[in-house]
Amino acid sequence: MFSPDGRTLATAGSDRTVRLWDAATGAARATLAGHTAEVLWLAFSPDGKALATSSSDRTVRLWDMPSGTHLNTLRGHSHGVGSVAFSPDGRTLVTGSGDRTVRLWDVQTGAARATMGGHTAEVWSVAFSPDGRTLATGSRDTTVRLWNIPARTTRATLRHNGGVTSVAFSPDGRTLATGSQDAGLRLWDVVTGRNDALLSGHLGAVFTVAFSPDGRTLASGGVDETVVLWDPGSQTTRTMLHGHTDRVGSVAFSPDGRRLASACLDRTVRLWAMDNGFTRLPMSGHTDVARAVSFSPDGRTLATASRDTTARLWDVATGTPRAPMTGHKSWVQAIAFSPDGRTLATAGYDSSVRIWDVATGKHRATLPHTGPVFAVAFHPDGRMLATGSASSQEPLLLWDLATGKPRPLSGGHKDSITSLAFSRDGRILATGSTDETARLWNVATGKSFATLARHASAVDAVAFSPDGRTVATGSRDNTARLWDVATGRNRATLTGHWGWVLSVAFSPDGRTLATGSNDTTVGVWDVATGKERVTVPEFDSVTSVAFSPDGRTLAAAGFDSTVKLWDAVLLGPSAAAGAICRAVGRDLTEPERSAYLHGGSGGRVCPPP
Repeated sequence: MFSPDGRTLATAGSDRTVRLWDAATGAARATLAGHTAEVLWLAFSPDGKALATSSSDRTVRLWDMPSGTHLNTLRGHSHGVGSVAFSPDGRTLVTGSGDRTVRLWDVQTGAARATMGGHTAEVWSVAFSPDGRTLATGSRDTTVRLWNIPARTTRATLRHNGGVTSVAFSPDGRTLATGSQDAGLRLWDVVTGRNDALLSGHLGAVFTVAFSPDGRTLASGGVDETVVLWDPGSQTTRTMLHGHTDRVGSVAFSPDGRRLASACLDRTVRLWAMDNGFTRLPMSGHTDVARAVSFSPDGRTLATASRDTTARLWDVATGTPRAPMTGHKSWVQAIAFSPDGRTLATAGYDSSVRIWDVATGKHRATLPHTGPVFAVAFHPDGRMLATGSASSQEPLLLWDLATGKPRPLSGGHKDSITSLAFSRDGRILATGSTDETARLWNVATGKSFATLARHASAVDAVAFSPDGRTVATGSRDNTARLWDVATGRNRATLTGHWGWVLSVAFSPDGRTLATGSNDTTVGVWDVATGKERVTVPEFDSVTSVAFSPDGRTLAAAGFDSTVKLWDAVLLGPSAAAGAICRAVGRDLTEPERSAYLHGGSGGRVCPPP
């Protein structure tokens, strides 16, 4: 869990210790020892000056921050203490225990102010209302109790048909959300105790609920391996987020509401961009699937290709489209700008490539093929165009744009060419194919010198890193891979998508890879570690992704016929760890710890807050 100022990360683990880390560098600052059993839960006080930790050893410990000095040990529970929370004013600590009781403690003195009984089974969750006057507790006994804190009495008992796993107040304190083993997510009027809504959508137990900071979105996670986003106002489902492969045990919003973190028993944490980072409204105009996107070299224009047989040019700043470019007689599959930005090439399922004048939108030339064309790429010097097709005779061609004459590259793939990319220096061409391989070609000789053959299905996407040392591939086997160009070695396999990876794109600095998938998400990956930083729910199949030349914007095209733009100032590895821990407070696995806290050692990294 992060301190309120975000500078310190506190973690707890089964080694009975709490560790303090520098959030900026990931360096270990201190180890807090004293508990005699696993540390289960921790929480910072609102002012960040104290840390409370609870344990299976039946105690709660208070620590001074940032010195890490032990202040007090709170004793009284007869079973492990599984939940702890500070009141909004920081003066009171509440604990829930396996002994079926809830206790209130004076933070200053460590004295127990009250022991509140009533639950007939373990207390699983506790939460203060924003004004601190009401406490909600959820229990395995299938009830939620609302407590009047000044009177220390139960003022309402709310009932589920199964154990209550999670409780959360809306930011205005008027609504309580509860999740239960009965597969129900309920909304309650805090004043009257009335059940205002039963939200149905999960296929099994709901383990976690959380409101966004503005109260407009409610997130829940469950045994059905999904995260569901709800509109609490209309009491309707907004969307379901897929990707986890086991029960989702925790969800939480970042303080700014722009990220949702979900933790799962599949040993993963996912960060979802809740506002999608939209810099503008979606670009709408195509009437069928938007198949490809490409930024002009100056970043001011976005080109799109669609199955509606047209290509379009858009003003990136305003989102305004120019007149559609028509002429293809079937789907437009791919699109690319020339290096000087003056020429556009489009690939069509009608077995043709068309060349266009960007300034006027006029058609200049048609390059005929003997099969549907799936890919186009300009050579960095602008004099040559590579095209990939389903032609059984010459699927890979290099065209001299001055003469309009093609040079075939043969002796390589055994099936259709789906994707193309030149290295920045223009010496190497990478190709992907439905033959389940990618290949590297020497452009000068026209010979293939490496076959990248680890995918288990068609390779639909290829991209070079800016330094030319790495090639990324995306496949219908639901993975992306990173390859060393010099050796042809597969150095990383990026797993997380549960659908075909249809597009890959490096950021201009080469540190980030974006992947688009028909699982309806965009994945954002750290190239150095191969770890996923953020999953962006696109809400429809993603066919193409591209970074702007300055790296500040990420564009994605989808099956909903639109193109969307995101702020691409993305989280780095240590910042991603911070966001996860601040939002979720769930322990990271060893691989995740290595990725997010380089140089850290031992113990858990992200315990529950």
